[in-house]
Amino acid sequence: MGVARELLRAESAAVEIDGAALLSPTSLRAEAGECIAVVGHNGAGKTTLLRALAGRARVTAGSVQLRGHAIDERRREVRREIAALIDPPTLYPDLTLRENLALVEAAWSGELMSRQGSPLVPGLGAEALETFGLQSLESRFAHELSSGQRQLTSLAVTFARPANVLLLDEPEQRLDAERRGIVAEAMRAARARGVSIVFASHSPDMIDRAADRRVVLGGTAE
Repeated sequence: MGVARELLRAESAAVEIDGAALLSPTSLRAEAGECIAVVGHNGAGKTTLLRALAGRARVTAGSVQLRGHAIDERRREVRREIAALIDPPTLYPDLTLRENLALVEAAWSGELMSRQGSPLVPGLGAEALETFGLQSLESRFAHELSSGQRQLTSLAVTFARPANVLLLDEPEQRLDAERRGIVAEAMRAARARGVSIVFASHSPDMIDRAADRRVVLGGTAE
């Protein structure tokens, strides 16, 4: 694996709290333009691994790195390079879907032109509405959405901003087969643009459609 293209690395990363193991030692390496599925039974630590990769959970053993530097969400470079859908994003209740997307796009537009840090892969911006099949809902407010529509909106908000890494926790949840296909296609398109994707999933169909390879928690890449 080429070091120059490697973005994320976890080396025997583990998380333990009060003697309870939330994540057993796990290793992972992700390059630009690569999509990795994290698999494992409920409670194996898939979400904890994603939190560690995002810098939201501190490992108690091993290490996690972005471009060879320890990951900490307080570091600006980590926040600008990594877009994560682990918890549902906050949507402004008095803004429509399109207005929420416009706000995200405006908030991150300066980073694309910044000469500080690594260049970013552009996000979808307002086009995320079309990508995730939300055009007919663009004038709705968040409270008017079904659970499946809200999941698609959460994905649209995440894909709208520029990023070099996408971390997605069960992106298929609450979605039917057709909409899971839409999400898988959006992931493939992001991968083709050079984004590194790590996602946790219980869906064999989603994994087969989107992932280049898998990482089994506590093991190595397949």
